[in-house]
Amino acid sequence: MGLRSPLGRVRGLGSAKDGTGHWWAQRLTALALIPLALWFCIAVIAKTGADYATFAAWAGSPVVAGLLILLVGTTFYHAALGVQVVIEDYVHHEAAKLVLVLAVKTALLLMALAGILSVLLLLFARV
Repeated sequence: MGLRSPLGRVRGLGSAKDGTGHWWAQRLTALALIPLALWFCIAVIAKTGADYATFAAWAGSPVVAGLLILLVGTTFYHAALGVQVVIEDYVHHEAAKLVLVLAVKTALLLMALAGILSVLLLLFARV
């Protein structure tokens, strides 16, 4: 016997069994971003004063490019999860909520793809 009313069971309202996975994904991406962001900040500060060719050669090395792709992908995925929660919590009209979530996820996906493509161009560029 569940705690939902018969009407709630018919409408499918109640626990969607999805919140825990979303919560864990948000926490794990935040945890992954700590060392990635620290590495990126320290590495960029260490490159202060370097010219474009030096920086592009550094960013185009396979290990660094892999870490940059991981950083970009994790950052935008973490942002998508966070903004989705904000929209779901503060936008109360269902149609507007759906449109906003889809628009934000599409925009973040396009930005992530642009960032990853930029890193791949540096990786495979013949400077």
